[in-house]
Amino acid sequence: MFRGNRKFLVTVAPFGGLIPPSAAVRAVSLAALLLVMGCSESPQKQAAAPPPPAVTVANPVKRVVIDQDEYVGRFVAVDSVEIRARVSGYLDRIDFTDGQMVKQGDLLFTVDRRPFQTTLDQAKANLAQSRANLAFAEADLARGAQLVRQSTITEQTFDQRTQVKRVAEASVQAQEAAVRQASLDLEFTELKAPVAGRIGDRRVSPGNLVTGGTTGNTSLLATIVSTDPIRFEFTFDEASYLRYERLAQGGREMTSRDASVVVALKLIDEQDFQHQGRMDFVDNVIDRSSGTIRGRAVFSNADGVFTPGMFARVRVPGSPSYNALLVSDAAIGTEQTRKYVLVVDSENVVRMKYVTLGQSFNNLRVIKSGLQEEDRVIVNGLMRARPNQKVNPQNEAPPAPIPGSPQAKVDASASQPKTD
Repeated sequence: MFRGNRKFLVTVAPFGGLIPPSAAVRAVSLAALLLVMGCSESPQKQAAAPPPPAVTVANPVKRVVIDQDEYVGRFVAVDSVEIRARVSGYLDRIDFTDGQMVKQGDLLFTVDRRPFQTTLDQAKANLAQSRANLAFAEADLARGAQLVRQSTITEQTFDQRTQVKRVAEASVQAQEAAVRQASLDLEFTELKAPVAGRIGDRRVSPGNLVTGGTTGNTSLLATIVSTDPIRFEFTFDEASYLRYERLAQGGREMTSRDASVVVALKLIDEQDFQHQGRMDFVDNVIDRSSGTIRGRAVFSNADGVFTPGMFARVRVPGSPSYNALLVSDAAIGTEQTRKYVLVVDSENVVRMKYVTLGQSFNNLRVIKSGLQEEDRVIVNGLMRARPNQKVNPQNEAPPAPIPGSPQAKVDASASQPKTD
């Protein structure tokens, strides 16, 4: 405590003792000096700065690519036939198993043949009778020709015999036609496969009466759809159609009516477009309600996996081949609506570059603009890299060409030895 008077301050020690002023000043000075020395003292060792983070960089891959357009469609059979009876009768026998593969000409159904065999025999008998009548008429006419020259019979009688012969000839022709029709009806009692493919289930059991003929009331017995080859139908918009046609007119092999380009397909449970086929048809009109036009491709189906009505995705070439720069999908970042990549400059400082993306090929993304071939793109360690920060870059080996791609074909042709 300090107790003041009119001349000076006197320090009062605890329990009423007094401290001389000179001693108090010295104590305060010493404490201030110690405080200043404690604040001004620096640590003996400064903390060492962390090293630049290590990142993996790679130059963009330059390859020959073709833009691909994808569409959804479904398979349709090349041939689809409804098996219907041509003659009416009772179904006698079925000679196939539901759902089996059949060949062209295999026996499928048999209608009771006995009534038709009887009709054929009767037609043959009528034909024999008509031929006998014709032979008699011919002989009678020959005799009449001699008698008319001798004036034994009149000209009228001779003309009557001539008429009888002509009627007999017509009767023979009619009976021959009846025999042919009866033979056809007998042949139609056996229903054979008109095309090769997979048959559905039977619609009628043996013993039932089936209705035949050429009208719309005939009995449907089964259906057959061909499986190999098989067609794939899809639709594309009018803008794509115009692009294909203009590129095709410019001499580029594109999807058009005159070009049979290779297309790829994948099923709904597959990851890659591993099935190859060819375009074989583009429709002649654009649908006014949807503004699309129908295209069709043909695929081999030796194993029978493709089934009519099945959905799939088809990939169609959408541009001519061109040189493009590609980077890994993992190296691309997103900033709101813009895409960017991080590159390392000559001083190992990270820079951000905004890019325009193209299509993806085997986990590599086409860069349409914003990137140079000599840029070093960060492909690994993006979480450790920051723009305008120094890093320790390490180079990554370039990826191998995609099998079957245009670049792989170019590399293969370049590696072949040249002969004079």
